[in-house]
Amino acid sequence: MPDIQEIAAQIVAREGGYVNDPDDPGGPTKYGVTLATLQRLGRDITGDGRVTLKDVKALLQADARDIFIDNYFRAPQIDRLPTVLQASVFDMFVNSGKQAIRILQRLLNDMGQSVTVDGVIGPQTIAAAKAAQMAAPDYLADAYGIARRNYYYRLADKRPSLRKYARRRNGGKGGWIRRAEEFISPRYHLTEQEHRQRVAAWD
Repeated sequence: MPDIQEIAAQIVAREGGYVNDPDDPGGPTKYGVTLATLQRLGRDITGDGRVTLKDVKALLQADARDIFIDNYFRAPQIDRLPTVLQASVFDMFVNSGKQAIRILQRLLNDMGQSVTVDGVIGPQTIAAAKAAQMAAPDYLADAYGIARRNYYYRLADKRPSLRKYARRRNGGKGGWIRRAEEFISPRYHLTEQEHRQRVAAWD
């Protein structure tokens, strides 16, 4: 697995520059860091004594990487999960917060472990993830990526305003789906036809 700095840099690249999409519940965002995140962390990037939209726009890639590593990787203890899971869970945590952990916990339960689905990585989740990795060393990372992809599809099923993130205007795979599949072995990627069949009901 690449080192954590490289993984964080890849996440920053995936997230892209400044956006303020009215359909995105995160609000104003740059490199995946929202205004709410900067305010919660008290990160006054401009040094003017306030955390405002100006701070989002002034954010540097290095700032975003540091925020992600400290608050989205180490703080939630993703670094204590099996190595094969870390990059994908980290990326998903940046994208969806504690939902990334809930997806993992549901998957672990489906794999025969007993885990409380609470969005928190504690001793129980760590032990269950290690046990699942030992039981299925060639399967766990793909299983998580597939569960993540399914989560995106289900979310878009429920919320039409979010479908543009899962399906492109031409009907192809949207950013969410392509992002999930970056962490899934190619043999488990959906074909374009399979993707179009999955989203056909959205028309």
